[in-house]
Amino acid sequence: MKWMEHQSARIATIVVGAAVCLTVATPRASGELHWQNQKKEALKIRLIALAFSYPRSSFFPSDEVFIAEDEFEKNETRLVKLVYDFLPYQPPLSESGLDYFVVHEMSAVRDPSCDESMSHMASEMVSDPTPEGEHPMWKYSAEAPNIDVDHRNAALRCYRTSAQDYNRQVRAPIEREPERPVLSHR
Repeated sequence: MKWMEHQSARIATIVVGAAVCLTVATPRASGELHWQNQKKEALKIRLIALAFSYPRSSFFPSDEVFIAEDEFEKNETRLVKLVYDFLPYQPPLSESGLDYFVVHEMSAVRDPSCDESMSHMASEMVSDPTPEGEHPMWKYSAEAPNIDVDHRNAALRCYRTSAQDYNRQVRAPIEREPERPVLSHR
């Protein structure tokens, strides 16, 4: 059901956007495009969990939503939400395997409109976390650090990327001990 709502919203957005483009006249010189280019940032991420994977479509783009660890400086990381878009003929990012020791390099656009806390993402699912703190509906990467969903109320920075912006994956050892917070459920 959520997938259908997501696809319906996409179709409605495309139709409205096309209608606006066709009916709006601007006083500027014709032929000038005044689109704001979204600045892409280079990301080096490790996948922690696949939070959502919408069913693939034969006609429409599909999305996967990940919790990932972004290395924004040497030995400085933060958790982020990554939305990966791909077309029917492109492989999903999850197909490359959920391995925490693999660093994925890509270009992505920062999208504040989809910032969301892990606890909110988890509350969208129907089940409760397991005693180990993992959400049963999420697929976790092997060797990923445990994350305490209940205590992650700060909004994760959201980045959007696509299969076209995916550069490469590199198997890289972890130079530091990953955080393994104590799990608690209050």
